[in-house]
Amino acid sequence: MQGKSVLLIIGGGIAAFKALLLARLLGQAGVKVTSILTRGGSEFITPLSVAGLTKQKCYTDLFDLTDEAEMGHIELSRAADLVVCAPATADLLGKVANGLADDLASTVLLATDKKVLFAPAMNVRMWTHPSVQRNVRQLKEDGALFVGPTEGEMACGEFGPGRLSDPENIVRAINDALSRDTTLPVAAASSLAPSGAMAGKHVLVTAGPTKEPLDPVRYIANRSSGKQGYAIAEACAGMGARVTLVSGPTHLPSPVGVDTIRVETARQMMTACEEALPADAAIMCAAVSDYRPDIETEHKIKKERGGLTAIGLAENPDILRTVAQLELGRPKLVVGFAAETDDVVSHAEVKRRRKGCDWIVANDVSPGTEAMGGDNNSVILLSDDGEEVWDHMPKAAVARRLAERVAEVIG
Repeated sequence: MQGKSVLLIIGGGIAAFKALLLARLLGQAGVKVTSILTRGGSEFITPLSVAGLTKQKCYTDLFDLTDEAEMGHIELSRAADLVVCAPATADLLGKVANGLADDLASTVLLATDKKVLFAPAMNVRMWTHPSVQRNVRQLKEDGALFVGPTEGEMACGEFGPGRLSDPENIVRAINDALSRDTTLPVAAASSLAPSGAMAGKHVLVTAGPTKEPLDPVRYIANRSSGKQGYAIAEACAGMGARVTLVSGPTHLPSPVGVDTIRVETARQMMTACEEALPADAAIMCAAVSDYRPDIETEHKIKKERGGLTAIGLAENPDILRTVAQLELGRPKLVVGFAAETDDVVSHAEVKRRRKGCDWIVANDVSPGTEAMGGDNNSVILLSDDGEEVWDHMPKAAVARRLAERVAEVIG
């Protein structure tokens, strides 16, 4: 990011305080930060505090004659490499999604020719409101990028999705965005036709672990967080696809614009996938338990009776192989995932051929890696054409790159 420039638009809300840390982290990374503070944002922080951290003037007023003489709002909107809106309020999202501009922030967001990264922050009921979700879907179709929100306790005392992503995560998203072309094509802004390389396509994605119950207390599961699969679902939706996400148990909020079906067991996931088909592509990212206990009791098994000295196992349905080997209604592209701890490439290639999938995404989940539960990943894409190594990057970046590759095949 060294030598890059970012225009940081700070919306209102208690999360505006985090924008100060974000500005500081960007400065430490060598990024030049120019800022706009909205009227709502100025209720929580001051232009002076922002300017002190960025070492640049903080702009606040659309009709300030001095500011217009020094740098007009049009130039301000286009001078940076990337526009970042953090926190992005429901008001700002709604204005931009519907082409409204009545202050400096909204005017700049509509006038810019650069990509915009939104980091939303608002009350959980506001975030989940149908009108806000509709605005988010529209912005994604228009080419906007998003990071968060995350799930947690709100300043108002409620709990759920709507918290501003941690500044460190926003920095990673900015770094990923700056590593790509951030210029917004004129056609993307002017076209009224359905947009996105996957527009009109249906993509099935599985994510997360499965839990196979032994009794009402215990179960067999794995360490999958679901983060990579959720990021893939969000990336495909952002490219215009209709996405069905079949998710095992996770604590992640449903991605915006995605039809999320939550299940617990492998058999439930198999049924949900069969019901979701047909699809143009199936991206099977879930870490499905290979086995389940061959018994499930209604009462807790007591160790005093020696009930847990041996657990019989029954094989679960193979969801990836079932979908990949369908004779009727097979997706045009079936992508599997392989989490390995040794001989990653060779084991993954054997799995690809055995299952019958077109591609397989292999990653090393050995102790010490952050693949399981972390925010970053290093993967190898295997296909009939060979292998591609995608070096250490945020899972959101892996998701976008994979979605772009999928779009090349089904788009």
